Amino acid sequence: METLDKNKSGNPMEGEARGNMSIEEFLKKDEQKDLLRFLTAGSVDDGKSTLIGRLLFDSKKLYEDQLDALERDSKRVGNAGEHIDYALLLDGLKAEREQGITIDVAYRYFSTNNRKFIIADTPGHEQYTRNMITGGSTANLAIILVDARTGVITQTKRHSYLVSLLGIKHVVLAVNKMDLVDFSKEVFDKIVNDYKSFVEPLNIPDIQCIPLSALEGDNVVEKSDRTPWYEGTSLLEYLETVHIGNDHNLKDFRYPVQYVLRPNLDFRGFCGKVSSGVIHKGDEVMALPSGKKSHVKSIVTYEGEIDYAFPPMSVTITLEDEIDVSRGEMLVHPDNVPMVGRNFEAMLVWMDEEKMDMEKSFFLKHTTNTSRTRIDSIEYKVDINTMEHLSVENGRLAKEDIPMQLNQIAKVVLTSSKELFFDSYSDNKATGAFILIDPITNNTSAVGMIINQVADKDMHNQMVLPILDLPKLGIAPEHYEAVEKAVKELSRQGIDIEIRK
Repeated sequence: METLDKNKSGNPMEGEARGNMSIEEFLKKDEQKDLLRFLTAGSVDDGKSTLIGRLLFDSKKLYEDQLDALERDSKRVGNAGEHIDYALLLDGLKAEREQGITIDVAYRYFSTNNRKFIIADTPGHEQYTRNMITGGSTANLAIILVDARTGVITQTKRHSYLVSLLGIKHVVLAVNKMDLVDFSKEVFDKIVNDYKSFVEPLNIPDIQCIPLSALEGDNVVEKSDRTPWYEGTSLLEYLETVHIGNDHNLKDFRYPVQYVLRPNLDFRGFCGKVSSGVIHKGDEVMALPSGKKSHVKSIVTYEGEIDYAFPPMSVTITLEDEIDVSRGEMLVHPDNVPMVGRNFEAMLVWMDEEKMDMEKSFFLKHTTNTSRTRIDSIEYKVDINTMEHLSVENGRLAKEDIPMQLNQIAKVVLTSSKELFFDSYSDNKATGAFILIDPITNNTSAVGMIINQVADKDMHNQMVLPILDLPKLGIAPEHYEAVEKAVKELSRQGIDIEIRK
C-alpha cells in the first residue's frame, strides 16, 4: 500500500502561505481573496472524487489527522488497489463507500495564496441529475471529467448540456486516466476535437482542455513531465487565474427588497442583496410594481455608509422620499426595467419524486417574491441523452407522458397569480431563476430558468383571480382601507385577490 507523505499536510496559518506576515495581515489578505465556486461532473468512475482529493492533498490543504484517516480508510474500504483512495475524502456516506460511487453532492472548501474555492463534487449517475443541478446552481466553473480510454460518451454530453442550461460560462474538460493510455497526445487530441464539435451549439464561451491523471497527480497541481506535448497550465494554476469578474451582470440594476428596516422614527431603509448592476448614492430609482420614483439618499452596510454597491453585496438603501415599498418588490433604474408580467416560458428541471400534477397550483419563489403559479402547458421535453425535443406534435411523446417526472427537463409555459419582475436567465441569473414549491408537502418540486415573456393571447388557459366585491358583500367604505391592508398581506404571501369597490 502506498504511504502518505506527512510533510504534505498543511496549516493555512503557517508556512509559505503566511510567509513573514503577522496573523492580522494574513487574515486581512485572506479576507480580500475572491471566491471561485466550481463543480465536478462526469460519468461513474471517471475519477471526480479522486481528482478533488488529489487537489486537496497535493496543494497541502489537509491536516495530519485527515491524512491518517485517509491512509487507514484506504486500506479498509478503498477502491484504488495499492494506491491511496483520495475519493474517500469526498465520499462520506456509507452507501458511497460500499459502492465506490458519489450519490449526494459533497462540498469542500479550501484556499491557496491567490484564491478561495468551494468545490461541489456531484454524482455521475443519471438518476442523480437533480443533485448535479443543485451543486451547479451557484457555480462559476465546471470541471467535466472524461476517461481517456472511453472518450466522449453520453454522460459527458448530458452533463455538458446541463452546464450550459445552468449558464456556467467556464468549462474545464479534464481528460483523466492518461496514465492508462501512455499519455498519448493523439488520444487527447481526438477527445478534445470530439468534445468541441459537440458543445459548439451550446454556446459555452470558455473551454479549457487539460490531460491529467488524478490518481498519480499529473497536471493536477504541478505540470507533469509525462506530457511534454501539453503547453497549457496545470489544473490548479488555471483555477487560480481564470477570470470570473465579468460573470456578474453589472449593467442591469436589480434590487429585490427583502426586508424594511425601521429601527427608529428617523430611519427607514430597504434591506436586500444587489442581484445585478451597480447603484450609486444619488441615483434615481423606481419601485416596482408601483412605478414611483425617488433618489438614493444613502447606502448603508454593517461597517457604515458607502458610495456605491454592486453584486453580490447585501446592503440597506434609504430613499429621499417616503414611498411605499415592501418585501417582494424591486428597485431598478427608471431607464432600465425588467420584464413585468404574469406569463413566461422557462426551462424546468423536475426535482420531486412525485410526478407532476398539471392541475396543481404551486408556490413560485422568485427573488424575494412568492406567488401562486400554475403550469399552463409543456411545449416539449428534452431527451438529455440525444438533446432531441420530444413533443406530442412531432409524435415523440404520448399525451399520457406529458407530465414531468423526476430528473426530466422540459420547456414549459407558466402563469402566476400576480405580476413578477424578471429577466431572461441568460441575461441575468439572479432575476431569471425560480423554484416551484409543492403547497402540500413543501417539497421543492422544480427549478426553472426563464427564457422570455409570453403574451396573454398565447396562453392555453387563463388564471382567473378571485374577486372580492366589497359593495356586494355589504362592506362599508370606512372599512375599505382595512380590507386593502389584509389583501396586500395575502399578496405578499403569494395569494392575490382582486378588489372591487
